[in-house]
Amino acid sequence: MAATGSAPWQPQEEGLKEICGLLEQQISPSSSADKSQILQQLHHYSQFPDFNNYLVFILARAEGKSVEIRQAAGLLLKNNLRTAYKIMTPAHQQYIKSELLPCLGAADKHIRSTVGNIITVVVQLGGIVGWPELLQAFVSCLDSNDLNHMEGAMDALSKICEDIPQVLDSDVPGLAERPINIFLPRLFQFFQSPHASLRKLSLGSVNQYIMLMPSALYTSMDKYLHGLFGLANDPAAEVRKLVCAAFVQLIEVRPSVLEPHVKNVIEYMLQVNKDTDDEVALEACEFWSAYCEAQLPPGILREYLPRLIPILLSNMVYADDDESLIEAEDDESLPDRDQDLKPRFHTSRFHGSEDAEDDDDDSFNVWNLRKCSAAALDVLSNVFGDEILSTLMPIIQAKLAASGDEAWKDREAAVLALGAVGEGCINGLYPHLSEIVAFLIPLLDDKFPLIRSISCWTLSRFSKYIVQDSGHQKGYEQFDATLMGLLRRILDTNKRVQEAACSAFATLEEEAAEELAPRLEVILQHLMCAFGKYQRRNLRIVYDAIGTLADAVGGELNQTAYLEILMPPLITKWHQVPNSDKDLFPLLECFTSIAQALGTGFSQFAQPVFQRCINIIQSQQLAKVDPVSAGVQYDKEFIVCALDLLSGLTEGLGSGIESLVSQSNLRELLLQCCMDDASDVRQSAFALLGDLARVCPVHLHPCLSEFLDIAAKQLNTPKVKETISVANNACWAIGELAIKVRQEISPIVMPVVSSLVPILQHAEQGLNKSLVENSAITLGRLAWVCPDLVSPHMEHFMQSWCIALSMIRDDIEKEDAFRGLCAMVRANPSGALSSLVFMCKAIASWHEIRSEELHNEVCQVLHGYKQMLRNGAWDQCMSALEPPVKDKLSKYQV
Repeated sequence: MAATGSAPWQPQEEGLKEICGLLEQQISPSSSADKSQILQQLHHYSQFPDFNNYLVFILARAEGKSVEIRQAAGLLLKNNLRTAYKIMTPAHQQYIKSELLPCLGAADKHIRSTVGNIITVVVQLGGIVGWPELLQAFVSCLDSNDLNHMEGAMDALSKICEDIPQVLDSDVPGLAERPINIFLPRLFQFFQSPHASLRKLSLGSVNQYIMLMPSALYTSMDKYLHGLFGLANDPAAEVRKLVCAAFVQLIEVRPSVLEPHVKNVIEYMLQVNKDTDDEVALEACEFWSAYCEAQLPPGILREYLPRLIPILLSNMVYADDDESLIEAEDDESLPDRDQDLKPRFHTSRFHGSEDAEDDDDDSFNVWNLRKCSAAALDVLSNVFGDEILSTLMPIIQAKLAASGDEAWKDREAAVLALGAVGEGCINGLYPHLSEIVAFLIPLLDDKFPLIRSISCWTLSRFSKYIVQDSGHQKGYEQFDATLMGLLRRILDTNKRVQEAACSAFATLEEEAAEELAPRLEVILQHLMCAFGKYQRRNLRIVYDAIGTLADAVGGELNQTAYLEILMPPLITKWHQVPNSDKDLFPLLECFTSIAQALGTGFSQFAQPVFQRCINIIQSQQLAKVDPVSAGVQYDKEFIVCALDLLSGLTEGLGSGIESLVSQSNLRELLLQCCMDDASDVRQSAFALLGDLARVCPVHLHPCLSEFLDIAAKQLNTPKVKETISVANNACWAIGELAIKVRQEISPIVMPVVSSLVPILQHAEQGLNKSLVENSAITLGRLAWVCPDLVSPHMEHFMQSWCIALSMIRDDIEKEDAFRGLCAMVRANPSGALSSLVFMCKAIASWHEIRSEELHNEVCQVLHGYKQMLRNGAWDQCMSALEPPVKDKLSKYQV
């Protein structure tokens, strides 16, 4: 195939014909040839060093061939270059580049676009430095006044700006200035081009630099803003959309540059928020949330609220083509398709105070003007509070009063708006809460399914206050009516309503907790009835509602009458779902909550559940190395869910789990999981290790030193910030093991202490709050069981340790840590002298020490120092404390 000598490369007729023939077969829909065989054949050709030269030749010069074949050659070339470009000979690289540049102005738009894609890949791999002719070609095309050439260069340039903007904003040897400085003036000029395609490409390219904000753009900001206002009413919707996007990004990244023009921008956004093109209106609508988050003075926006709020409300009405309108007709008897099931993610077990907040999972749903407008109204209500009600409520009331079937979308939007402001305007709405709830409850039975579903959501937004008010007769009646109304909707025949009702009910459960106890039977009957009739997608939400119920009512669930309703359907499902089916995850999570709630009441169900978890972990660990003999594909989430259910069982059954653990190989499986390369598997494994340490440490004993070594390693990693939850759980597990195995922990005490001290010393650098708390507790527990090892190093960590201890709420774990404090002070009293003020503050952080024995130990420590510090030194220490701290210390008689 290769040409000889140094003559310019030429293709051989035969090779050209063969490759074109293959490409033709590959793209032809009617071709009977086996596509995988064609790909193999093409792959075989790609072993030849000049195969890519053939491809660029077909793309650039095969005038007689169809555009589709030339494009296919270009696409294959682009994909090949990703792996082959850097290992090609310079001559072949040069040939490809020289063939691409003349095609920038090709007559066919598709060829130009393909060339732009390939040029971007070459620049990604070889940089601008390696291709000085490219910039020159761009400049001459842009200045040529020929539409094809201008469009071709602009298309390629816009792709570079999108994928690798930084290459144009860097110094290039041999160039007097950065490429961006050469192109910016030309891009601004194209803002005024008569061709919409050039206006769109040039504006899109400049917008890519808002985040990077090179000095070239910053110094020509006035020119850019002038250009944006010039394009504001462009006839092309795509250009107007980019103008809106620019203003939204500027206010997020550089609000100061917009500040002088902010009133003009707000006026413009109000206008385009009503644009006839939905995509433009959506882009404009993003501006309001961005404005509120940019910390600009809210006063400026305040005067526009009477004009903005009506626009948002009219955009919250369902559009005629909204996919929800079509989905809303789905009857419950239609099975779900696989694409209806959104991906679900199990969160590994975490021991400690959570920092993360639950976000509503809307990532799967399509973002549109309706949702964006509701989100903007939510943000505005949080910034302006009740001020917006005077504008908002008359519109809501008018929409709700609209009668007749044709006005149902207006009524629905009004209910959505009420829910959207339910948090931010609660002070103003609270006096009218019972009227609002009384109005919403009948809407749960509306004939339009989307009104039924939105009413569920809006009620859930007020559920905290509905529960708060349930202490008096009228409030309780409303709480009960809400509860029963949502339960009715859980059994709706419409899938969309089922989903909304179940989610709303889970929110109500969280707020109501033990208030649900009197209604448990009827709740369980409804949930289990839904469990029997829901399709796969909504079934996951029922599992969640059952799990949330168990978390909310706890031990109340442990009554035979309730278990007879709850358990048989779950056990039937448990037998139906195979170990390789992802529908098992929500079922395992649901059982985890039930096991924790029932405590020892779960014993009768425990054996098969325990055994299945063991089987799942075993088969997944096998699948990891040999999926064929395991009979399942490896998926770590199965292991994580099974470990977490075992933790739930351990927590629920307590020492009752011992007989199950003793007859299994859990110890060996767990050790393997603690060493897994996936951090979420390790996270759940260390949580289970800590739970088992509490109730049956004897079964961990044979592998104790291995468990301790691996746990200690999790703390001593440079990447502790990346795997913070693993470190957190490992740290907690070490502490739990320490208080059970006492002296046997000694080999790892010093390595662990030396890892914990830096965590405590850098606590204020935004490290996870839970990791800092667990580090302080584990350090105390190690000091309690091995004071002779830890106390010689006290002065290195006393101050930061005491600061961390004073942040922890009163509980058993804090007691253990203070036992360690007292043990260390007895062993090395002088070690705490320099941090005495901090120690006093830590002691004063107790509300009360429940353990009498510990209370006495703390008294002894304080009295010891008082006797030790003579000649006014003790009083000096006391005078450094704030009065509330001194008051707290008085109960220790010092």
